[in-house]
Amino acid sequence: MAENKIWLSSPHMGGTEQKYVQEAFDTNWVAPLGPNVTGFEQDLEKYLKQDVHVAALSSGTAAIHLALVLLGIKPGDEVICQSMTFSASANPIMYVGATPVFVDSEPETWNMCPKSLEEAVADRIKQGKKPKAIIGVHLYGMPFKADEIKVIAAKYDIPVVEDSAEALGSTYKGQKCGTFGDIAILSFNGNKIITTSGGGALVAKDKAMKDKTVFLSTQARDNAPHYQHSEVGYNYRMSNICAGIGRGQMEVLEKHIGLRREMNQFYADLFKDNEHVTVFSEPGSDYKSNHWLSAILVDPKSGKTREDLRLELEKHNIESRPLWKPMHMQPIFEGYPYYGGNVAENLFENGLCLPSGSNLVSEDKERIANVLNSFF
Repeated sequence: MAENKIWLSSPHMGGTEQKYVQEAFDTNWVAPLGPNVTGFEQDLEKYLKQDVHVAALSSGTAAIHLALVLLGIKPGDEVICQSMTFSASANPIMYVGATPVFVDSEPETWNMCPKSLEEAVADRIKQGKKPKAIIGVHLYGMPFKADEIKVIAAKYDIPVVEDSAEALGSTYKGQKCGTFGDIAILSFNGNKIITTSGGGALVAKDKAMKDKTVFLSTQARDNAPHYQHSEVGYNYRMSNICAGIGRGQMEVLEKHIGLRREMNQFYADLFKDNEHVTVFSEPGSDYKSNHWLSAILVDPKSGKTREDLRLELEKHNIESRPLWKPMHMQPIFEGYPYYGGNVAENLFENGLCLPSGSNLVSEDKERIANVLNSFF
């Protein structure tokens, strides 16, 4: 008989989600507004601190799109984006008709390389195309070099969109990810550290920006007794049902972070004597990752590849996945400007994400360990 599937990162319910969802049904609040939406936003604001204002939306992608709209990005503009990321970070640049400019990673956090970023900004300005925004990503929950990125952004007066889709609960120098950018975004997709089944949020620095986000995300309806629209709007608001799931998930967020970090330590212990495997971990005490996904690099000199390992795990019904294929290597984006070396390419070539869920049990870990030990 086939063994049960061990997933890379599956939803993990805490137990109180149904209470909030039931309340929505009982009171007939099933529209994209209601007490759960308001409560979920308040829960996130309280958790993130820094006096931020949160607008709950239908996805993290929608949040990035609205962030670019709020920043006034238009067709013909250029937006710098971390190459080593999921396509949802870059696709909204195309939605607004702008041109993506991709930047390589640095090897410590696997995130946007400050040196390559400055090289890109300086060169685009030299060509008369000053970038209108920088999209930085906290990859797999690891904070990017926020101080260095912000210094460069301030030097050239370019706003930062902080893609914190994978990093709710991570911190840099004690400050929560999702509070560093001029605008930040969160994701609550089914595979994230907490989920609303599908959903996201935009994190704003002031209430006026949040109000504008809510306005745009509800079809930009003017204040009139009839349906009147003076701007292009979007159907991006989170439903009260999904927000109810989110409120229950917020109650177990810290627990989920602890369990994800335990999974990362599990792999660190497993590979501590293996010179051919590097477990992705914090480069110093300034960084605290939620370790949304635990990832490893397999040294090709070992005679084995990350693809060999992926296939071996698959044989045992254990899901793993190569690291994100860099955006500048994607068919849809390969013709756009790219700055940096081959750090992101090497990470993709040799990196593998391993099962990281907060709902993995000891039997799952034992199965994973047996396959990994046997393989190496």
